[in-house]
Amino acid sequence: MDRRKRLGVHYTPAVLARFIAGRVARYVERPVRVLDPACGDGELLAAVAERCDAELVGFDLDPGAVERARERLPGADIRLADFTEVGQRLAGPFDVVVANPPYVRTQALGNAKDLASTFNLKGRLDLTHPFVALAPRLLGAGGVLALLCSNRFLTTKAGANVRELLAGRLSVEEVYDLGDTRLFDAAVLPAVVIATKGSRTAGGARPARFASAYEVQGVQAPEGDLFAALTGPASATVGVRGRAFAVEVGTLDDRDLWRVSTPERHRRGARVAARTWRTLGELAKIRVGIKTTADRVFIGDHWDALPAHRSPEPSLLRPLLTHEDLRPWTPPGPPRVRVLYPYLDLPTRRPVDLAEHPGAAAYLAEHRERLEGRRYLAEAGREWFEIWVPQRPALWRPPKIVFPDISAQPRFAVDRSGAVVNGDCYWISVPELGGDDLAHLVIGVANSAFGTRFYDDACGNRLYAGRRRWITQYVARLPLPDPASPAGLAITAAARRLAAGDGGHLPVLEAAVAAAFE
Repeated sequence: MDRRKRLGVHYTPAVLARFIAGRVARYVERPVRVLDPACGDGELLAAVAERCDAELVGFDLDPGAVERARERLPGADIRLADFTEVGQRLAGPFDVVVANPPYVRTQALGNAKDLASTFNLKGRLDLTHPFVALAPRLLGAGGVLALLCSNRFLTTKAGANVRELLAGRLSVEEVYDLGDTRLFDAAVLPAVVIATKGSRTAGGARPARFASAYEVQGVQAPEGDLFAALTGPASATVGVRGRAFAVEVGTLDDRDLWRVSTPERHRRGARVAARTWRTLGELAKIRVGIKTTADRVFIGDHWDALPAHRSPEPSLLRPLLTHEDLRPWTPPGPPRVRVLYPYLDLPTRRPVDLAEHPGAAAYLAEHRERLEGRRYLAEAGREWFEIWVPQRPALWRPPKIVFPDISAQPRFAVDRSGAVVNGDCYWISVPELGGDDLAHLVIGVANSAFGTRFYDDACGNRLYAGRRRWITQYVARLPLPDPASPAGLAITAAARRLAAGDGGHLPVLEAAVAAAFE
């Protein structure tokens, strides 16, 4: 299992391989030459061979998998090799490329910079990027790429490479966001893209199909075929072994992130855009919390148990808010842990002089070997005892909006305790935003049912069990009504009452947000 996690080895389940092969078969009508650049034990190649008269070529780094694929597919050309190294020399063309790249970032393999240079890629990479970069060159005219990968590329900045490669060099035909269907024994949520080499938009062709499937809680649905629902004509809810999935069917909206577009979503989006005063990202900077890269040294609840001679000075031990401390509306309770925060309370980062803090100096000296192992600090000209991302020290004490990185429902609140915020949360300085009224307007919209639906429409990056990622690029899109409008004033007033613990004002808040945008 350790090797599988390290190398991102997650073989394609047979049911998913058959689905992909079925979609490929719709675009080919002749004997085909098929390439799988990371074939594993040959599941995808075997599935395509069942549907098409095919010549099969596969590559893999695992000798055991290569041997199994050769036994399973006699006559196939299965090679033990790293496709990222040999792919550029491979002779084409191929009629079909089916790819399930390893689910691992290239940084973990140690060759990210080389791959970025070789394939002219930018930003944070994973192995999906070079595989997709090679596909257009290897495909013949009218050839088909069937890509199975993490769905993160659909809605993250890091996925821009893949989106640009697919849309710029191929014609995207079908996209399937398979969400939390748990088709893999892995933490990734999968997606499937079918693209062809040729212009699908010529002659006014219809836009690419997009379908998604996510589990819905508390809903009973008749048992059905998930893949039939994904390829069906309309959205539906289908039951699969006791779980209910909302299957949304529409077309690909690829203006920025890749999302499903339906007539109703389009109408909602246009209505919201027309009634938006500003987006949150236009008003304030959204910052992630601190990242120490040595949490066991800097963070804990053990400080009072340390001997006095190596106990950090109280002025350096700051309360630390984590995702476990946050709830919607009301201010966070007392933090469970404190962080050793070795910075002066100044607008910009300046580490303390350890000579003036002997307790902290003695404590840190015990961990010096580990802390100096973070060589990237020294390379950045930083002190060995600093934390990696301290953010703005002087901005912790003024009021701030705080919310967790990952949460099923929004949990935005105003913190006035002066606590530091951990890296599993994000925060917005209330003075930078423009004051307390605007802060309550923000949490009012963000915590509303509308805020969640807007997130799903405009961002859509969900995880297992209905959890959502409330990261900067998504939260920055949050629309806000004019704060001086009747609806804006009503939202602000209701959010203040909710923040004071008056839960009875939630219906008032929801009605005000609906009046603002709907």
